[in-house]
Amino acid sequence: MARLSDSLSDAERADLIGTAHALADAARFATLTHFRADGLEADSKLAQGFDPVTVADRAAERAMRDILAARRPADAILGEEYGPQAGSSGLTWVLDPIDGTRAYLSGLPTWGVLIALTDAEGPVFGLIDQPYVGERFAGGFGRCEMTGPLGLRALRARAARPLAEAIILSTFPEVGTPAEGAAFHRLSRQARLTRYGTDCYGYAMIAAGQVDLVVEAGLQAYDVAAPIAVIEAAGGIVTNWQGGPAQDGGQVLAAANHEIHAQALAVLAAG
Repeated sequence: MARLSDSLSDAERADLIGTAHALADAARFATLTHFRADGLEADSKLAQGFDPVTVADRAAERAMRDILAARRPADAILGEEYGPQAGSSGLTWVLDPIDGTRAYLSGLPTWGVLIALTDAEGPVFGLIDQPYVGERFAGGFGRCEMTGPLGLRALRARAARPLAEAIILSTFPEVGTPAEGAAFHRLSRQARLTRYGTDCYGYAMIAAGQVDLVVEAGLQAYDVAAPIAVIEAAGGIVTNWQGGPAQDGGQVLAAANHEIHAQALAVLAAG
C-alpha cells in the first residue's frame, strides 16, 4: 500500500518544505528573543520533579501554529505545549518548540527546535534547528543537508566500525528506569566514548557523521519524529530498543548504520 506522502506532487512537496522552514524561522526568532534574558523563569509541568516550560516554549509553538493556520489549515498538529489539533489532509506536523529546555534555561546552546511532517506510517520530512549556533539540519523528500556558519553541506551518517570504537550520546546518565539505565551503561562500557547533555543536537550529529549512536528512553513523539526523518535521510536508522518503530517515543536507539545498530541492539537486549 502506497504512503500518502508518495503521492504528493513536486509542487506540494516544495510547499511543505517551505512551510517547515517558515516554521523554523518563526521559532528561531521567538526562542532567541528570550534566550539568556535576565529574569527568565520556568514553570514545571510536574507536581513532583522538574519538567520545565518557559515563555519561549509557548511563544515559539504559538508562532508555528499561526503559520500553519494560514498556510496549511487542513493539516493536523501535535505540539508539546498545546497538544493535538485534528486535521483532514492525512498529514500531521509534530512540533517541539524547544527540545532541551533545561539547556535553554542554563544558557547552553545545545537546545533546538524540532519540526516534523508525518503521515500515517511515520515521519517523511524533518528539521532540527539550532537557533543560537545558526545550524539547521533537514532530511526527507530527497533532501539531506545542513546549513550554518560553514554554508550548505550534505549530510551523511558515519560508516560502520566496531562498537569498541563508537561514540555514544545521551541526554541523561540515568536513561529512563533503573533497568533501562543498566542496559544503557552495559552498552556504554563497550564503547570508546560516551557524552551526555546533548539533547536533540546528538541526533543531528548522527546525521552529520560525527557520532555512532544516540541511546535514550522515556521520549515523546515530538522528541523523536524530526530526528528520525533527518537521520534516515542521511543513511542512518532509528528504532526502539527491540528494533521496532520509534516514532511514538519511548525507548530510542539511533544509529549511523545497520551494523552498529545491530551490535547495540544485541547489548541492550542482553540480560
